[in-house]
Amino acid sequence: MLKQNLQLKLGQKLAPQQIQLMKLIQLHTLEFQEELERELEENPALEVVKDNNGDDEDFSSLDNSSDFDDEGTDSIDTDFDVDQYLYDDEPSYKTSTSNYSPDDEEYDNESLLTEGQSLYEYLMEQIHLSAIEEDDLKIAEYIIGNLDNDGYLRREIKSLVDDLAFSQGIYTTQERVKEILENYVQKLDPAGVGARNLQECLLLQIEKKVSRDKAVILAGNILRHQFDALTNKHYGKIINKYDIEEEDLKDALDVISKLSPKVGGNFDTQTITINQEIIPDFVIHIKDGQVIPMLNSRNAPSLRVSDEYKEILTTYSHDKTSAEHKQAALFIKQKLDAAKWYIDAINQRQNTLMQTILAIVKLQKEYFLSGDEKNIRPMILKDVADITGFDISTISRVVKSKYADTPNGIILLKNLFSDSLTNDDGEEVSTKEIKNHLQEVISTEDKRKPLTDDALVDMLKERGYNIARRTIAKYREQLNIPVARLRKEL
Repeated sequence: MLKQNLQLKLGQKLAPQQIQLMKLIQLHTLEFQEELERELEENPALEVVKDNNGDDEDFSSLDNSSDFDDEGTDSIDTDFDVDQYLYDDEPSYKTSTSNYSPDDEEYDNESLLTEGQSLYEYLMEQIHLSAIEEDDLKIAEYIIGNLDNDGYLRREIKSLVDDLAFSQGIYTTQERVKEILENYVQKLDPAGVGARNLQECLLLQIEKKVSRDKAVILAGNILRHQFDALTNKHYGKIINKYDIEEEDLKDALDVISKLSPKVGGNFDTQTITINQEIIPDFVIHIKDGQVIPMLNSRNAPSLRVSDEYKEILTTYSHDKTSAEHKQAALFIKQKLDAAKWYIDAINQRQNTLMQTILAIVKLQKEYFLSGDEKNIRPMILKDVADITGFDISTISRVVKSKYADTPNGIILLKNLFSDSLTNDDGEEVSTKEIKNHLQEVISTEDKRKPLTDDALVDMLKERGYNIARRTIAKYREQLNIPVARLRKEL
């Protein structure tokens, strides 16, 4: 039986401007530039101010209230007053932004593009020059197409055989695919390509070293027969197995250390790739003992509504009876509102970034003045949120991928955040400071007898940090430091 009832619900819905702002805030400088260029391309009513001497008046009297509702553009009132878009009373600074330092370094976008050959292209070029039968060539090409960016074949041979049958119409056997892999693909350059695991990758490289050198021969035997002992650093077992001196093992390990575990790492994954050059989002200056943060100029573009659209709208405003002109005016209004929204979002983004970096500088002033990581104060997202008045999620978006150019080098903002612990003197210290001490202790340990986590607990206690063993293990993992057994060296 059907029943009818009424329900009242309270809910919050983000306005389009808020969604747009959240997206813009989390972008770092290069992503923001790409987003800005895309918006300029899609919205002809938005343009960058080229002449900022005040002679050009901006078309900037757009009302902050819009005829759009939250559902989109379908409910636009077509009887809007076109004349409200034709006033030029507001000064240019209200719709243009120029709050950045003229001394900011300019970067050339084009210089960030590099061109290179991918691993796939390099291997395909070689396989086509090899003496291989046409039917086998198709299988070899398919194998090459299944290699990952590191040059490994991660898929099972059986899966390749099934795929060749279903997708390529090539019926073959596992033995045949394995033979082509080992006799053709794994013979290609770079040595180690086509390996199915790390051991095979290193073996393929050592086998191409045609040498009678004792160290090379021993390295090959260790990789082939004592790989587990090697990975677990059971050096005594290897010495006893081959009845060798410790110096002989050192020479063999030196050979192995020069082999590459990722032979495809030197190739671009695409023909055109973006160079990983870091463009700082903020610039920190020190002057007379004061820390002065500024936005990178790329984050503060000068934008305005297009004068050309102003003239077009003026033309259409003379004829309000024509349906075609009314439709055109409606389209122009949509673009104008979108441009105004975008300019407001950019201004809010800049304000959010500046308020956040000012709060960080206030909390970490000693670090910026000294450049010593030991002066980094315990700081969490809530501390910055309390100062700025922004939500914690907003602060998280700002610092997630933003860099600052400081007098002591470029730093990732999120690295300035850390929890706090209390030392023996009752002072709050940053966990980053403790990690630095942990790294320092491990770096100076005897590599023949590395310190266990229990020993590290005692060492840090001597420095005034009373930390549990599980906390030491957690910090060690965060620093990518292996356990004592794996840090052992000869």
